[in-house]
Amino acid sequence: MSLAGPTWKNCSGGWYSRPLLLSKAIRTVTAKPPKPKLVIILGPTAVGKSEVALDLAALVGAEIINADSQQVYRYMDIGTGKPSAAERERVRHHLIDIIDPDQEFNVATFRRLATAAASDIQRRGKMAIVCGGTGLYLKALTQGLFTGPAQDLAIRERLNAEADRAGLASLYQRLERVDPQAMSRIHPNDRQRIVRALEVFELTGRAISDWQKEHAFAESLFETLKIGLQRERAELYDRINERCDRMIADGFMDEVKALLNKGYGVDLKPLQTIGYRHTGLVIRGEASAEEALALMKRDTRRLAKQQLTWFRGDRDIQWLHPDEKKEIRAAVESFLS
Repeated sequence: MSLAGPTWKNCSGGWYSRPLLLSKAIRTVTAKPPKPKLVIILGPTAVGKSEVALDLAALVGAEIINADSQQVYRYMDIGTGKPSAAERERVRHHLIDIIDPDQEFNVATFRRLATAAASDIQRRGKMAIVCGGTGLYLKALTQGLFTGPAQDLAIRERLNAEADRAGLASLYQRLERVDPQAMSRIHPNDRQRIVRALEVFELTGRAISDWQKEHAFAESLFETLKIGLQRERAELYDRINERCDRMIADGFMDEVKALLNKGYGVDLKPLQTIGYRHTGLVIRGEASAEEALALMKRDTRRLAKQQLTWFRGDRDIQWLHPDEKKEIRAAVESFLS
């Protein structure tokens, strides 16, 4: 029988032409499957992300994927604010304590491991909650990864030699001139990313932030609900100061000494982060404990401000106070249903 003519067929609910039935079948076959759902709890340091994520995970039977760039390292517990052993026993966590401090870890590695963890969790019929404050990691996980132009080893070696000779601050100042938008995302001590940004500019004559905008991180793997936690500035800064005091009281100095005794040098990237580099000043006799603590509080407050600046550019984030538990729960339940 030819399908060219308007052959009619009686189906439940009415009469349809054979071509219409075929077109509906083709649409059904070619329709993309729904994307897996992902709940993301984000916000600045010390705002209370872990507590909210733990409560939500217990409520919906979820597992938590860490999106803090420092909690991936072993032996770095107090300074990174890792969930306690009891909390990890209560709710299963992923991407915590997975590498040593002297091993390489970057955003591409995070995206690969986090995507695999999310797939594994969902394959087992559970919900995945991503929790963390590293904005670039979250963006790469949900919207794809910008790789940029190919590396040029000659340029990279020259920039690294210049940093050794004149200091990393000189490269950072140059980056501020050629790509001021990158300053909110690249820390003055992040040698790898500073060198890469300048390398891209030398190769292409364009700022790396322009390349990132053009790419737009458009490769979305998940359907996401992003809940951003916020507090009034004075409240957040009080919590930051209290956390720093508590870290010292909990033995942060001994944690850093133990890392050094294991042979990890103070020049390692993880040990140049907030808290660890400040405590290292005390251990090396370059600052008093009181001076280092004051600097740690100041720099943590600055980090919180940088994180908020990053997140404010994402219009998909629903901002709530951590104490608005009913509203957070309702948003998650509505998203999952």
